[in-house]
Amino acid sequence: MASEMEKTELENREVTIVIDGAEVKAREGTSVLVAAREIGIEIPTLCYNDVLSPFGACRLCSVEITNAHGKKRIVTSCNYPVKEGLVIDTQSAKVLNVRRSLLELLLSRCPKVTRLKNLAQMYGIEKPTLWVEDEEEDCILCGLCTRVCSELIGVSAINFAKRGVEREVTAPYQDFSNDCIGCGGCAMVCPTGSKKIRIHTYASVSHLKGTRDENLGVCRDVFSAKSSIEGQDGGVVTALLLSGFERGLFDAAIVVQRKEGYSAEAVIAENADEITKAKGTKYLRISITPKLMELIEKGKRKIAVVGVPCQARAARKIQQTLQNDFPDLEITIIGLFCYEAFDYEKLKEETKRLLDVDLDKAEKTQIQKGKFIVQIGGQEKACRVKELDDAIEKGCPFCSDFTALFADVSVGSVGSESGFSTVLVRSERGGKLCEKLEIIRGSVQKEAVAKLSNFKKIRARKNFEPLLAGIRAVRIAKKVVE
Repeated sequence: MASEMEKTELENREVTIVIDGAEVKAREGTSVLVAAREIGIEIPTLCYNDVLSPFGACRLCSVEITNAHGKKRIVTSCNYPVKEGLVIDTQSAKVLNVRRSLLELLLSRCPKVTRLKNLAQMYGIEKPTLWVEDEEEDCILCGLCTRVCSELIGVSAINFAKRGVEREVTAPYQDFSNDCIGCGGCAMVCPTGSKKIRIHTYASVSHLKGTRDENLGVCRDVFSAKSSIEGQDGGVVTALLLSGFERGLFDAAIVVQRKEGYSAEAVIAENADEITKAKGTKYLRISITPKLMELIEKGKRKIAVVGVPCQARAARKIQQTLQNDFPDLEITIIGLFCYEAFDYEKLKEETKRLLDVDLDKAEKTQIQKGKFIVQIGGQEKACRVKELDDAIEKGCPFCSDFTALFADVSVGSVGSESGFSTVLVRSERGGKLCEKLEIIRGSVQKEAVAKLSNFKKIRARKNFEPLLAGIRAVRIAKKVVE
């Protein structure tokens, strides 16, 4: 078995290759595309990003190679490794003809995409001469969005479906995604700025009415509250739900309820008893989409949803997408502050390792002042939240929403004294929900909420930076080529 030193030497071994007549050294195994860029030769690409695995879907990066035996052929440079003695021609007649043919096909698929039109003009193509099925099509099926979702974000909310001319990018079963966290990574990498990606990723905030704050979002009112209900912090979420039911603001609610042990599931609550059973925060990400669709299919039109930011965004997107079909659909969203959620099995393992507790027997869990607190057997045990990094759900480090920006009312403990909840009222519906609420009011330290919200945005930007660097590199290359 090779030693670590031998492995390092193999990884750093250099080979001599020729690119467009220039003899250069390159690390063995490096792609032809990277080797060319390292010496300032730009090759056009549409489906490539340094952070993601090469896919070779668009094939615009095609080059002509001659191997050590003198055999020539066309290959995609993004995933073809350099070898000793390889000769590469990035501008041969065959290469230019291949790129021209590919651009002809791409432009015929997406005739209005500016980036394709500009590239096509560089190769002498002014307009598509082949059959155009849909002039508004703007997805070239490059796969960048699916790869960023699976490889970087780690949630695999979208992928390819069907084959041939019917091939498309969609969520499983072409339905609303149960896994999308709304991070926008797919939109960031899309080379055509596809409206399909934007439509399926982003919800509108047109329903929000109030003053916009950079870190808190749109707010009509901000206050601290404590209800008479014994629950998480001030028991405000339960109080809001009970009040909403009593006043007929909704006739069904989707809440997250503990199952056996610490695991949880989304359930439909239609009375006070079912609401009360679900009180208390569960620091797990649970999909609410199936339950929401179930209620809509049953004819329910006044629905409350309680969820963390990604769930709030999903519920709002569903409401806005279905508004034309169901104009009377009213979804009231109570969002929960969330810095990150945990994977149940991993959290159970980590709390056992760090605190020597069985999480399934916990009476209550709480995150407060940077600590994860477990109440069990009348005692409290705690560790720093930072120590639970290995249990964080995939995707959470890429989410920038701490205060549930798309909710009607957002609730969390940050910014309020112990036993109270911070409440951000964002919409007219949220304001109506908070009317006649029997609570003790207090003041909020907005700075504390803003600080943690800003931390989450900074973390997301930091995690996205390698991807953004790859996008910037593509833009620079594009300018050089053009």
